[in-house]
Amino acid sequence: MKITTLLTGKIGLLGQEGVPSGIKKKATLKKEKVSVLGLVNDEQADKKHHGGRDKAIHHYAFEHYNYWKNVPDISLPGMLREGGFGENISTMGMDESTICIGDKYRVGSVVLEVSQARQPCWKLNLRFGHPNMSRMVQDSLRTGWYYRVLEEGWIQAGDHFTLLDRTCPEWPLKRLLHLLYIDMKNERLLEEMTHIGPLSEAWKKTVRQRLETGEIEDWNHRLYNKSPKI
Repeated sequence: MKITTLLTGKIGLLGQEGVPSGIKKKATLKKEKVSVLGLVNDEQADKKHHGGRDKAIHHYAFEHYNYWKNVPDISLPGMLREGGFGENISTMGMDESTICIGDKYRVGSVVLEVSQARQPCWKLNLRFGHPNMSRMVQDSLRTGWYYRVLEEGWIQAGDHFTLLDRTCPEWPLKRLLHLLYIDMKNERLLEEMTHIGPLSEAWKKTVRQRLETGEIEDWNHRLYNKSPKI
């Protein structure tokens, strides 16, 4: 597999509300420098929830766009193309069912490690003109995923993914997503999740809290920008 499209973006305004966001990406054919925080020429507006070492680079499967093109009521269908979900990397032949947490890849001169799947947020609702887009992405398990950068360097469109190591073959991302959003109270498997070394600390914290409280975390703020239910 190779990078079919590499994308970067600057902070702009999203939707009629003019929300600052870095979701708008443009394809680049240049070699791009990658640091431990991601593509140097890429920007994120909300650094509390986007970016950082465990979410340095976002990857989304190009094949998923065919699925979304068949979903009715998306009022901004022109967004259903590479970069629509704010991804930095678009490929064919890699998705949540074939990628495992902790997979290490060499791409160009960079080494990347899969750290977590994406947790879709309310800005997708503005991006696609659908009030429930974030929840639909979550329910479909077509979320995309993030990498942490183990070795800095340079990447560009056309670079091939070389799998260096697969330490957790029993944990494809789709299985993790299924536990987080569907089989949400499977205590045995959730407990196993907390011991997956390469899994991001943010996801481990969420799972630990769920196990401790016996309650599912409130998704209202993340999915709809609404205050959590009390």
